[in-house]
Amino acid sequence: MTQSFGATSTTDQVLAGVDLTGTRILVTGVSAGLGVETARALAARGAQVTGAARDLEKARAATQGIPRLELVELDLANLASVRAAADKLVADGRPFDLVINNAGVMATPFGKTADGFETQFGTNHLGHFLLTNRIASLLKAGSRVVELSSAGHRFSDVDLEDPNFEHTDYTPFGAYGRSKTANVLFAVEFDRRHKDRGVRATAVHPGGIQTELGRHMTPELVQEMIDSINAAQQASAAAPFEWKTIPQGAATSVWAGVVADADAVGGHYCEDCHVAEVVEEAPAGDGASGRSSLIRGGIRRYAIDPEHAKALWALSEKMVGESF
Repeated sequence: MTQSFGATSTTDQVLAGVDLTGTRILVTGVSAGLGVETARALAARGAQVTGAARDLEKARAATQGIPRLELVELDLANLASVRAAADKLVADGRPFDLVINNAGVMATPFGKTADGFETQFGTNHLGHFLLTNRIASLLKAGSRVVELSSAGHRFSDVDLEDPNFEHTDYTPFGAYGRSKTANVLFAVEFDRRHKDRGVRATAVHPGGIQTELGRHMTPELVQEMIDSINAAQQASAAAPFEWKTIPQGAATSVWAGVVADADAVGGHYCEDCHVAEVVEEAPAGDGASGRSSLIRGGIRRYAIDPEHAKALWALSEKMVGESF
């Protein structure tokens, strides 16, 4: 890494001078926000981008004008759709240099996916777990997988005994935290399993950005969260919170995917275009003070624990009914 980037770096700044001609990249969630910006920035540097989205009509409108972009239908909350998308990509046979698992949902009311999984865990983790493993044969030596996680992983560790909230009380942010912790753990174990053949995986936190991801949060809840963050920032003499722009939010994804040294980011969690430090603190919960963790930096040790990652992998295989 010859240049240092940070929280305010944009996709165009991170990718300045990078030539991606001849590369092929898969980005999920290209119907809005970070996914569209990620696809745009990569295509602008010559990459052939395959964008995946549940609503293809919306994705076509959102990505209009992006060159060399192909679209594939993918509903992460329906494993039949995930399998169909993966089968289509495998049958096509063209390899990928990078997969960015960007799509997701946040703080939803309690619900279940088409397969009966809790909505956030099923969509954010299990859908991408199945997709990535099913197309792993298309990942050639030197390729990478980038999982979009969040500082929201601080809300909760995964619950390997009760992933669907059948015996524990559901909270929107608690469930979000479980799914985002799962995203990191998946990257840790996928990296361990594939690094010997030159394929690396990492997880990233894009930062606090105003996108469709926050559709389930009321304006009052957003302001409560910002007030909580600023109170914590003031106590530590830090600057007040500022939203990232979408190009700033997508910067860490492309940095980890094509700019950073693979050995530096492989098996790790990144934020603000650097590898995050481990933070040692109690779970935040999902109250007003806990929601400030959605923005604050660092990675909880449980989210990068290799044995924990192996256990989640085994549970995930059982849940989707396939072994990899």
